Amino acid sequence: MATRQQARMAVVSLLYAYDLGNGNTSEHSEEILEEKKIRNKQKDFALTLYDGVMKNLEACDKAIVAHLKDWDFERLGSIERATLRLAAYEILFTELDSAVIINEAVEITKSFGTEQSPKFINGVLDAISKDKQ
Repeated sequence: MATRQQARMAVVSLLYAYDLGNGNTSEHSEEILEEKKIRNKQKDFALTLYDGVMKNLEACDKAIVAHLKDWDFERLGSIERATLRLAAYEILFTELDSAVIINEAVEITKSFGTEQSPKFINGVLDAISKDKQ
């Protein structure tokens, strides 16, 4: 059975594909999750997150841009952008503790991102979280 972290990693993969121009990612999200063995409750969780990010993409991106220091949103790597979008959505639109969300995003970034990515992701998400309070 997949964990919530694996479900989040699958959502980051979907958002990454979307960011690379695969506009039909939403149409195939269930199939992609099945391929990644994300099933049952975790599949529902992943789809809820993915749909939430897509419906609130503008608000998520706005929050991210507001907390980028000396960075251009377009210069962000696609993995970092996908991870930030997911975590920003969770911080802004769910009741889950921000510390848990930030930790999950940092762990995902350690798997997918560059060596500097975890610290960068942590800083941006921490600023979004503090701004929300």
